[in-house]
Amino acid sequence: MAAIFKRETKAYYTSMVGYVTAAVSLFFLGLYFANRNLMYASSDFASVLYTTTIILLFLLPAISMRSFAEERRNKTDQLLLTSPVSIPGIVLGKFLAEVVSFAAPMVVAIIMPLILTAFGSVSLVSAYSALLAYLLLGAACLAIGTWISALTENQIIAYLATFGVLVVSYMMNSIQTMFTSGNVLALVVFLVILLIASVLVGVVCKSLTTGCAVFCVGGVVLGVVFVLRPTWLLAAFDSVLSALALFEPFNGVVGGMFSISAIVYYLSVIALFLFLTGQALERRRWN
Repeated sequence: MAAIFKRETKAYYTSMVGYVTAAVSLFFLGLYFANRNLMYASSDFASVLYTTTIILLFLLPAISMRSFAEERRNKTDQLLLTSPVSIPGIVLGKFLAEVVSFAAPMVVAIIMPLILTAFGSVSLVSAYSALLAYLLLGAACLAIGTWISALTENQIIAYLATFGVLVVSYMMNSIQTMFTSGNVLALVVFLVILLIASVLVGVVCKSLTTGCAVFCVGGVVLGVVFVLRPTWLLAAFDSVLSALALFEPFNGVVGGMFSISAIVYYLSVIALFLFLTGQALERRRWN
């Protein structure tokens, strides 16, 4: 894993991706820090991080898009998969290199709250709690991008797909407000999700019958719940949308509601998508 990590970290800075993302990140971080904290004499450093979250939608896909897509495009993925490094080691090595590329400019952000203490009282606990949540949010987004990159050999497709997923997650609160207007709409969306899941099961199992069986059984269960307990369906739908709101736990931390559940949520997202990335690589190893 260490060899993969060193190679990938070096690659980010030999291909200029690391320098460009660091420059963009530092530019907007410094701009909002000067505008919000220095010009207006505000001690709320967390608001600076909150404002820069929209920049992550563009930066993080650029970091994660090359991780596995480039290996497939250059036909070096089979060499990588047959190396002595295990699949988890490969995934972790590449992911940690992405996190380093994202987190390196954040070293400057560690100093910014300390600068504010020279001008008055600043809650360092609040500032660094928001910074920790910000880094975990970025790591979770990178894990999603890594998984998408493992599914394609085209870096542009990987970038656009990751960007689309992050945008939808960023707007999930608005989407949740629109989609919780009725049980019928919740049923339709659940059926679409079930259809997509059934197709994936069929592809993984290489059996159309299995995919159809999953869809039929799931459809019957959804129909029964819709008829007998429609409020359960709406509550479950609302819970699903809440779980997909990737940026919401960070917004809560910025609002002063730091909790262990936010940390657990981001760590769970990271673990889930790194596991899915490993499974995607395992399928390529044996196909």
